[in-house]
Amino acid sequence: MIDWTWMTGSDPSLPMILLTGIGIYAALLVLTRLTGLRSFSKMSSFDFAITVAIGSVVASTLLAEQPSLLVGAAGLAVLYGMQWIVSTLRRAAAPVERLVDNEPLLIMAGDEVLSDHLDAARVTEDDLRSKLRQHGIAHPAQVLAVVLETTGDVSVIPRDEPVSAWAFEDVRGAERLTPLIDAEPTG
Repeated sequence: MIDWTWMTGSDPSLPMILLTGIGIYAALLVLTRLTGLRSFSKMSSFDFAITVAIGSVVASTLLAEQPSLLVGAAGLAVLYGMQWIVSTLRRAAAPVERLVDNEPLLIMAGDEVLSDHLDAARVTEDDLRSKLRQHGIAHPAQVLAVVLETTGDVSVIPRDEPVSAWAFEDVRGAERLTPLIDAEPTG
């Protein structure tokens, strides 16, 4: 025998999902306004982890009886509070920033693929080629640098753009770019 309530839901659950959805959305809005634009940024791996955790709290609060709306909203407040505290400490103290954030890693300097850095990041050359194609790079000679950022994103800097060494100060392996940057036009 087929239990259709498995697919259609029971009568009382749908209105409660609607009310909980409105409540948790309101909590998200208020907390985002209180803590600022950084709330959903992905500027560090910590930000990404908090964003995933927020999504998990929202989903579990919305789709299950437990946690209750009040407990879910309290959980969100704790996560937003932690993000605010950590982001404030990151700005104030370099050791906190080093503890929380990954270090950006140079994985390509000019047309040279840095295999040791790919290995350290557990990135394959196929992954790298895919990212190059996504950035419109059709030949390695077009590349000035490829950086695996603290968030896991990949930045591709083409050779045809002006570059400052300042942009690579925090990047592990940036010394391999020195001859390329010095050779690049500054204006």
